[in-house]
Amino acid sequence: WGLLLLAAALRATAAARCPAPCVCDNLRAHVLCLNGSLTAIPDTIPELTRELDLRGNSFMVIPARGFLATPYLTHLDLQRCKVERLEEGAFRGLGRLVYLNLASNGIVLLYQESLDGLSSLQQLILEGNHIEEIQPGAFGHLGSLTVLDLRANALVYLPDMVFQGLQVLRWLRLSHNALHVLGSEAFAALPALRRLSLDHNELQALPGDALARLDGATWLDLGHNPITYVAEEALAMASLRHLFLDHASLQDVAPDAFARSPQLRILDLRENQLQGLPPLAGVGGLVRVSLDGNPLLCSCLLRPFHKWLARARVQAEGACAAPPTLRGRSLDSLKSPEMRCSHLRPRPNPTALPEQPRAAGSRKCPQGCVCSPDFHHGSCENRNLQEIPQGFPEDTRLLDLRRNPFRTVPPDAFPGLKELVSLHLQRCSIRVLHPGALRGLESLVYLYLTDNHLSTLAAAAFEGAPQLAYLDLDHNAFTRVPAGSFRLLPNLISLHLQHNAIGELAEGDLAGARGLRWLYLAGNAIRHIAPAALAPTKMLEKLQLEGNHLAEVPTAALWGLPALSELKLSRNPIKHIGDSAFLPVASSLQHLYLDNMGLEQISPYAFAGLGPKIRSLYLESNKMSNIPDMSNFTALEILNLQDVPFHCDCQLLPLRRWINKLNLRVGATCGSPAEAKGLKVKFSTTFQTCPGWGQGKAGETNPNKTKAASKSSKKKRSGKSLARGFSKSRA
Repeated sequence: WGLLLLAAALRATAAARCPAPCVCDNLRAHVLCLNGSLTAIPDTIPELTRELDLRGNSFMVIPARGFLATPYLTHLDLQRCKVERLEEGAFRGLGRLVYLNLASNGIVLLYQESLDGLSSLQQLILEGNHIEEIQPGAFGHLGSLTVLDLRANALVYLPDMVFQGLQVLRWLRLSHNALHVLGSEAFAALPALRRLSLDHNELQALPGDALARLDGATWLDLGHNPITYVAEEALAMASLRHLFLDHASLQDVAPDAFARSPQLRILDLRENQLQGLPPLAGVGGLVRVSLDGNPLLCSCLLRPFHKWLARARVQAEGACAAPPTLRGRSLDSLKSPEMRCSHLRPRPNPTALPEQPRAAGSRKCPQGCVCSPDFHHGSCENRNLQEIPQGFPEDTRLLDLRRNPFRTVPPDAFPGLKELVSLHLQRCSIRVLHPGALRGLESLVYLYLTDNHLSTLAAAAFEGAPQLAYLDLDHNAFTRVPAGSFRLLPNLISLHLQHNAIGELAEGDLAGARGLRWLYLAGNAIRHIAPAALAPTKMLEKLQLEGNHLAEVPTAALWGLPALSELKLSRNPIKHIGDSAFLPVASSLQHLYLDNMGLEQISPYAFAGLGPKIRSLYLESNKMSNIPDMSNFTALEILNLQDVPFHCDCQLLPLRRWINKLNLRVGATCGSPAEAKGLKVKFSTTFQTCPGWGQGKAGETNPNKTKAASKSSKKKRSGKSLARGFSKSRA
């Protein structure tokens, strides 16, 4: 009895400490604080908590030692928490944590100490952030990690040794980024890796040097990359068994392309531009090659490959596209005499191979700076330098010159740095970037000019840096977008112009930015966007306009953006949203932010065209009393209606019924009438007098009973789903 009383007392104590918006399951040591309005990590979570689910809150920053009060955590879920920055040491004290989910946030950079203290972590999910760059050493403290998920970020470049410290990592997921530069030693520190996902990137050639470091990898996915040719002995992976090169742009494959991957069993070449293949050498264990979706020319040129298939007993999937007499015939049904040589078309020449990297330069370094030969980095951060130093090793790939009062960047400021990929010039008091300032930086991908005094930019400043993909100009002095500045940057993907003083977006401002995917304009003073201002950016996927002075949705400017999936209009003084406001992007839009605007009215047809594609809709902290019918928003994962003063009368009954069906916490609360003020919309009794109340709705006539039952069932479901979410293997 004494032990039972003690256990009960401990449970009561833990329950008393459970934060108000959370649900605590003390027996299972689970705490759930889902889709709430938390802006800081609660400090009253029971100390013995093992699994903490904080999805759907608004933390923005995870501070140093933010979880020091919960040292026994093993599972932590921070999905969709609007996290933009992980301070150094954010997770220190969580030495028992094995699962950390940071998916669908706004993290841009991973610093060396961001993940310090997670010595037991096994799974790290960073999918769906805005990570543009990873500093080598960021994962150096994760010696137990087995799965690292970096899908759907903004990575263009992987530097050498970037994954150093991940000695037991087995699966690395890098799909759906924009990778087109991989350091030859990028994967050098991954001895246990078995599976690598590089599909849906921008690789134009097989990164053979980088992949050769993966002696133990058995599964490699390179599908959906614009690779045109696989050269001789291009892939040297001794243990590789499954290779996916589907949906690429392959026109030719060398006979011995895979000769140094002798364990290869499955080769997927679907949906390419192959008219045929030669007999493949050195792959005696090959079982199947998939060629479906290729324009196969079943002429006499295909006979050697066809005979090799039979001799090697390799199963081939694919069908002839030509000649007409054989169109549609499967490869395994063909006979050699049928493959004749009349009406031959010449096969395309293989694409020339990229130039091989030069040998490492001499180990020189400017006085007062530090050069790392292992990482190919140079740093002169905060040395009070008046002029940009020269004389860095020729193989330098990352150069950190932050916090020096340079004031100007002269022409030819970086001689001999043809391999430089990332250049950091933040907080350097720069007012002028002279024409030719970046001349010779032919490999430059990232340029950071944040927190300077730039107000204009000439296009000639970017001469000689054609690979530049990420340009960060946040916190400068621009009063308008520097028109025409981007015409020499055909590969520009991401443009940051946040927190300047830009007053409008005019036609021609973005001329030349035809490959732009992400445009960040938050925190300016934009009042007007010309209808044709965004016309050059037909590939735009994300448009962030929060915190400006827009008085209406810029509907006319959204035409011609067929790929736009995210639109942020938060914190603009938009009081009314009219009919068909988002119709131009209705077929692609997935994430819509309309929060904190003082919005008073939404037209009944404001969301016309939107529907099954919408995954998240943010409407919190506005002033409207009703919203349009959204019953066709069937794919919603997030709906935030907190701090909206809904008028809970019969006109709101359809919304109330719809909310009741959603398996989401939406936070909708009545603002009126007086007897319902402060009550959750789904539990207000004011709807009981409405015509049709309760028709086919068992249990709606007793809201208190419904509330109790809902709480009970939700608590059970939450506990089960939390357990499933933490234990379920991600395919």
